Amino acid sequence: MRRVPDVTAAPIRVAVLGCGTVGAAVVGALCDPAASAALAGAIGAPIELVGIAVAHADRPRPGIPSSLLVADARALIDSGPDVIVELIGPIPETLELLHAAIDQGASVVTANKALLATHLAALTSRAASRGVDLYYEAAVAGAIPIVRVLRTSLAGQHLTRVLGIVNGTTNFILTTMERERRDYEDVLAEAIARGFAEADPSADVDGHDAAQKAALLASIAFDRVVLDSDVAREGIAKVTAADLDAAGRMGFVVRLLAVAERLGPEAISVRVHPAMVPKDHPLAAVDGAANAVFVEAASGPVMLQGAGAGGSPTASAVLGDLVAAGRNRVARTCEHAPSLDGACRLVELGETTSAFYLALEVLDQPGVLAAVATVFGSNGVSIESMEQIGRAADARLVFLTHPATEAQMAATALQLDKLEAVTALGALLRVVDGPSR
Repeated sequence: MRRVPDVTAAPIRVAVLGCGTVGAAVVGALCDPAASAALAGAIGAPIELVGIAVAHADRPRPGIPSSLLVADARALIDSGPDVIVELIGPIPETLELLHAAIDQGASVVTANKALLATHLAALTSRAASRGVDLYYEAAVAGAIPIVRVLRTSLAGQHLTRVLGIVNGTTNFILTTMERERRDYEDVLAEAIARGFAEADPSADVDGHDAAQKAALLASIAFDRVVLDSDVAREGIAKVTAADLDAAGRMGFVVRLLAVAERLGPEAISVRVHPAMVPKDHPLAAVDGAANAVFVEAASGPVMLQGAGAGGSPTASAVLGDLVAAGRNRVARTCEHAPSLDGACRLVELGETTSAFYLALEVLDQPGVLAAVATVFGSNGVSIESMEQIGRAADARLVFLTHPATEAQMAATALQLDKLEAVTALGALLRVVDGPSR
């Protein structure tokens, strides 16, 4: 049952830094009487929006009171708000502003995945030492409350693996290619035209965005600092419509996954790459620009799915964090920060093991298959199945292997690329789990 705000209580004073797509949605909710009243009811005290820091305070912003717009973010912080909502983005000054906010005794809500993927440990420690909250639900998967689930609901669980579709752009591209049998470049152009991808889509399609989110998920899930620079990363540009078609015949779909998993009691692996996902796996049904995170825990699997990007979904996560921070201010407490002092080893990509899919463009001539099979065998990689597609100049071999290490498969691919009969090395995809037999 929602509480009635104590109108005699001091209001929770909120300052917002940044007013782009997400910031405008957050400010819109705080300025809307009904939405603001609902938030106040959830917190148990009134909310007062004391200012919005923007680069150009004199620029008209429909629906936003001009009296709240200020150009000096540091002065707004120094005015003493209870909660700072940071939605500026990855600019160099942002870290300094967050340090100042925490030092002033303000709790912080941020959606800044790029900053957190590098500075999470320092910000967590600083917030804990000052007795304030640091919340960042919106930094990982939009409206999906995966950070809260990992920090609280599954905090006592032994987690073994976290698999995430955490980038809506790449999921839209891959699922559209799959469904409509279209080429990568064609669907990418559509994604840009429809606003699902930036004019420069490299942060999405090369896996940078997903790697930042993978670092955050791994840090929380395994109580260890993981930086985005620690995450092995591969994008989707090499995946073709032919690969998706072959995957479908084998019982798989292809998704860009953020993977964080235990490899024994003292080691973890964190990586981002396109992967073959069995059609009967829950992640296989995640379509379009949706996000989903699948957690494997001692008590069994848990999956959360929802909108992962855009002003409204991301703003909903920000507002949820604002409610949590506000409640703690009313109760004069703060949430226990997640431990990040675990000592488990971060395993290099070459040490991880998987089954693999590999496509080769080859000359259609005698002895080619034998030469290719010899390369697999010399590197200790066992072939589970092989399919030849086309003839003559269009001949294509598609392999599915038994589990092998990344190092073994990398050596295999390198040698295959040097064979005269191999005209092009296609996509190399990891297989998450085998299909149901």
